[in-house]
Amino acid sequence: MAEPILEVKDLVKHYPLTQGILFKKQVGAVKAVDGISFDLMKGETLGIVGESGCGKSTLAKVLMNLERATSGQVLFKGEDISKLTGQALKAVRRNIQMVFQDPYTSLNPRMTVGDIIGEPFEIHPEVAPKGDRRKAVQDLLDVVGLNPEYINRYPHQFSGGQRQRIGIARGLALKPEIIICDEPVSALDVSVQAQVINLLDQLQGEFGLSYMFIAHDLSIVRHISDRVGVMYLGKMVEIGSDEEIYDNATHPYTQALLSAVPVPDPTARETRDRIILTGDIPSPANPPSGCRFRTRCWKAEERCSTEVPLLAVPELLKGPAAHQSACHFAEVRETAAV
Repeated sequence: MAEPILEVKDLVKHYPLTQGILFKKQVGAVKAVDGISFDLMKGETLGIVGESGCGKSTLAKVLMNLERATSGQVLFKGEDISKLTGQALKAVRRNIQMVFQDPYTSLNPRMTVGDIIGEPFEIHPEVAPKGDRRKAVQDLLDVVGLNPEYINRYPHQFSGGQRQRIGIARGLALKPEIIICDEPVSALDVSVQAQVINLLDQLQGEFGLSYMFIAHDLSIVRHISDRVGVMYLGKMVEIGSDEEIYDNATHPYTQALLSAVPVPDPTARETRDRIILTGDIPSPANPPSGCRFRTRCWKAEERCSTEVPLLAVPELLKGPAAHQSACHFAEVRETAAV
C-alpha cells in the first residue's frame, strides 16, 4: 500500500460575516470548507469534483496556506503545515506547488517567459545557482513541450494552451512532490484540454508527482484520476476509486451529477434515467441542518434534517460499492458511463 504524502483532517475554513462600520460585529460565517478529511497517496491523482461554489478552490488555497484554516490539520509527511509561517512555510511550499485555472491572468504580462518560470529560483536560490538558471528554464520549457528559444517571449505571444504549459513549467521548477491543479483546463478548447491532460499524465510518471486535480468536468476527472472525491456545499459527500464512483455511485448527489453528463450515443441518451434536482443550492452562510443535500434530495426523510451523515462505508453495502459515502440511505443506482 502506498503511504499518504498529504493527510487532511477535519479541515475547516469559515469567512466571517460582520455588521457595522466602526465597531464590526460578527453575525455569521460563510462555511466554505466545513470539516473535510481525506488522504493523498504518494504518486496518485485525487480528483475533486462538485458544482461551482462548493468550496473546491477554497480547499486548494487552504492546502497551499494561501488562506489560513479556521481549524483542522494539513499534514505533509506527518508534519502539520496549516499553521506554519515564515521560513518554515517557505520550505514546505517548495514541495507543494499549484497550477492555476486561468492561464491568461496567472502569468504576469510584463515578464518574459524566462522570468516567469525562473522566478521560483529567486525565492529558492538553492535549487538552481544563478549561472545555471537560464539553462534550467530552457530545460523546463522543453519538458512541457515548448521551444526553449521562446525564453525571451511574453505571455501575449502564446495561445491559451501554451500559456498553461508555461504555468505547469513554473510549477515544476522547484521539483515539488505535490501539484495542486485548480481547474487547469476549464479555460481551454476541448482539443487543447486533451493535450494538457496527457502532458500532466506524462509528467507524473516522469517525476513521480502526486496530483490533486480540481475540476467540474466529470469525464476529464475520470481520465486522469485514481480516486475521486465529490464535494457539496463545503462537505465531502463521497470518495472512492474512479470505478467505485463512476460505476457504483451511492450518494444521491453523485448520482445526479453523473446522470447530467452528456452521452454521445442517441439510444443511450434517450433510455437512461435522468435525475433532475429541484431547488437552488443553499447559501454556505446558512446551510441546512443535518444533511446539506436534503433540501434537493428525493430520498430525504426526517432523520436527514437532524442527523449529520458521516463520510463512511455504508454498513449495508459490500463488494465493489463498498466505499465512503455520506448518506443515511446510500445505495447503488445505475448511471450512464462517463
